[in-house]
Amino acid sequence: MTDTPNPPRLATQLVRGGLSRSQHKETAEAIYMTSGFVYDSAAEADARFAGTSPGYLYGRYANPTVRVFEERMMALEGAEECLAVSSGMAAVQAAVMANLKAGDRVLGARAMFSSCLWILDTLLPRFGVDVELVDGGDLDAWRAAAARGVTLALIETPANPVLSGVDIAAVADIVHAAGGKLIVDNAFASPVLQKPFTMGADLVVYSATKHIDGQGRTLGGVVLGAKDLIDANIREFLRHTGPALSPFNAWTLAKGLETIVLRVEKQSETAARLAERFAGHAKLKRLLYPHHKDHPDRALHLKQMRMGGTLIALDVQGGRAEAWRFLDALQLIDISNNLGDAKTLATHPETTTHRRLSEDARARIGVAGSTIRISVGLEDPEDLAADIAQALDAV
Repeated sequence: MTDTPNPPRLATQLVRGGLSRSQHKETAEAIYMTSGFVYDSAAEADARFAGTSPGYLYGRYANPTVRVFEERMMALEGAEECLAVSSGMAAVQAAVMANLKAGDRVLGARAMFSSCLWILDTLLPRFGVDVELVDGGDLDAWRAAAARGVTLALIETPANPVLSGVDIAAVADIVHAAGGKLIVDNAFASPVLQKPFTMGADLVVYSATKHIDGQGRTLGGVVLGAKDLIDANIREFLRHTGPALSPFNAWTLAKGLETIVLRVEKQSETAARLAERFAGHAKLKRLLYPHHKDHPDRALHLKQMRMGGTLIALDVQGGRAEAWRFLDALQLIDISNNLGDAKTLATHPETTTHRRLSEDARARIGVAGSTIRISVGLEDPEDLAADIAQALDAV
């Protein structure tokens, strides 16, 4: 028999990583639904809180089931440390806020999820943090902004919702040269297809609600990075602000990791087929898919992502009325603002995920009334193609 490799290969770690069976020797990971932990003596409690004795203290700090999920994420991402939290936005907030003080300066790409933009352009200025947004693909703009100082930079690539690209390695070099740190929101690419740490990212954040769960069941988020960076500020920030992940949600997400590679690869294959099939359709002004030949950032996405991902953006002929006509005509695909689900979902960003932005701000990142974002699921590709085709006929 061949010896088990040490450490085990990735597929094995995603199924068995962090597993610590109880005395009952259960097959599936145990769910430790407890808010607190007990100690054999006052001295043991003292040692736990002093950090001189290993063990758990309180559910807001850490939990055995949550740690299983964190360790599997570390294996998948290639990170030294991971902290899991209650949602993707809790992860973004922790990665950003824990590393800032009044007078610091933050740079961000304009094209990203609107809640991330709200943290940058609305929340941070309230606390005396200077924020500048730039065109994510314009390296000269990054250089000019960084020359004025940078503590942190936040990017999302591919960006929500029209899948524009940011050169992670180039922006990392610019930010590091100016003394700052780079945070990459990698939710759209997923940890299966893009590895920001290999390109210079300091911290990587995810909405685990998306591909990591992958079945629309639960919320969750993670922050990953070097252990010294996590320990310096983020761990204490999370302990004292309290966005703890439920053990049940952590268990659900850990089970999601067992199949994430299979799901994301299959969904990406289907998305690529659909993009190729409908690009140039008479009812479409444009179709955007990261690895399709028509995407303006294709070369960058080919360099950074090993597959094109699970998301397609398209603009139908006409404006909002025709986009809604398309959405209302769908029979198999659901209208929903989520993504990364086993079910294919379609949304209208102008009136949902990006509605808080001004018309000018939406235009600058390529979002129009005619824009639709499709998150491709695990259904039969021919069934999805038939549904899209008949919906386009209704436009």
